[in-house]
Amino acid sequence: MKKFIDVFKNKEVVNRIFFTIMILLVFRVGCAIPVPGVDTSKLSEEIKNSNTVLAMMNLLGGGGLANFSVFALGVSPYITAQIIIQLLSMDVLPALTELNKQGEYGRKKIEMATRYLCLMLGAVQAYGIIQIAKNVSWITLTLPENFLTYAYIVTILVGGSMLVMWLGDQITSKGIGNGISIIIFAGIVVSLPNQITTAFQKWILASWSLGSKEASLGVFRFILYLLALVAIVAFVTFVELSKRKIPVQHSSRSGGSEKMARASFLPIKVNSAGVIPVIFASSILTAPGVIASFISTEASNASWLDIFSYSKLTDMGNGVKMPWGLLIYLVLIFAFTFFYANLQINPERMADDFKKNGSYIPGIRPGVETERYVRKVLNRVTFIGAVALVFISALPVVLTLSGAFGNDSSLAIGGTGLIIVVGVALEISSQIDGLIAGKSYDEVIGGM
Repeated sequence: MKKFIDVFKNKEVVNRIFFTIMILLVFRVGCAIPVPGVDTSKLSEEIKNSNTVLAMMNLLGGGGLANFSVFALGVSPYITAQIIIQLLSMDVLPALTELNKQGEYGRKKIEMATRYLCLMLGAVQAYGIIQIAKNVSWITLTLPENFLTYAYIVTILVGGSMLVMWLGDQITSKGIGNGISIIIFAGIVVSLPNQITTAFQKWILASWSLGSKEASLGVFRFILYLLALVAIVAFVTFVELSKRKIPVQHSSRSGGSEKMARASFLPIKVNSAGVIPVIFASSILTAPGVIASFISTEASNASWLDIFSYSKLTDMGNGVKMPWGLLIYLVLIFAFTFFYANLQINPERMADDFKKNGSYIPGIRPGVETERYVRKVLNRVTFIGAVALVFISALPVVLTLSGAFGNDSSLAIGGTGLIIVVGVALEISSQIDGLIAGKSYDEVIGGM
């Protein structure tokens, strides 16, 4: 309550929150404007009741794909471009590696390269989405199917994606920060009330007229569903806030040659990679379908593509079915969690920085031993985070494949959506705390 009062006492924070809400309102209006020339009567329901690649794109796009709106791509191309540029900056392309070391100037150049790559990826992704959705009869084109029609629709989708990216930049600079994450967060949060309403109708309203026994069972299932949802949110929150603190000593000189030691901690989050491994794994699973859609309609409808769909079971003969797509998806998430965690926290660079700054870990020699120790701790902690991420990501798919919710997979709980919602909510809270603390500091300095 005190934090709530502090927010409304701070005019700057209130203005930033109001600005963010206005930008999100513009985004939601754009998500309701369908692309001309496309019949999307089946798309919304099909995406809601599936765990396909298109459903994942809709999630990461902030919900714009469900209506095939002008914002259907959302920020997905930008996120993919950002990941690729980060990977290429790690001693793969010397030019990008050099820019990465040039401070603010290098950051601006890398950001510009990311946006150019975003344009190209957006065009490829837009065409792939059109072909995939058309091949499964989720959309139909009402305009003649020729090059000009596809170019027209792709241009609208790419333009919408760039506008969404600009809206995210405005939230970052004038709102409460990290606009890209907040846009995705807003799209997911909007769908949560509908999910709970669907569960209420399925288990309570539908069973109310079937007798007291069925009605009681329906109420029990609905309450159990809500408790499970709360438990998963609590679990995700626990994982996101969990960290391993490594004690660090900082040597400094005071008044001459006398050395003073200050103690602090190096926090390593259990899930330092965030939701990036899930996004990257989804992008890789999407790639074969997009590439096949460029080759021919027959290739994009080939049965072998089911192997890359984590929502389908592959028939192995003799009545045996294997979820190969799900297994590939989970292995990719596990591997990318380790890869991105080591990308975010580079033990070699950290050891060098410690040596330059006169910092050290008690009982560990500076240099190579510090690097080995930090890497060992990081890998151990990341293993726990990777297992948690795999569990959360697999939960809705496993529940759907098992038939726990019948044909309505929209009720499946857990997954990437909750990871994003909890992570962004915690980030927003810390950013608001920072804005309030900054304002209080300015007031103290101004009063002196």
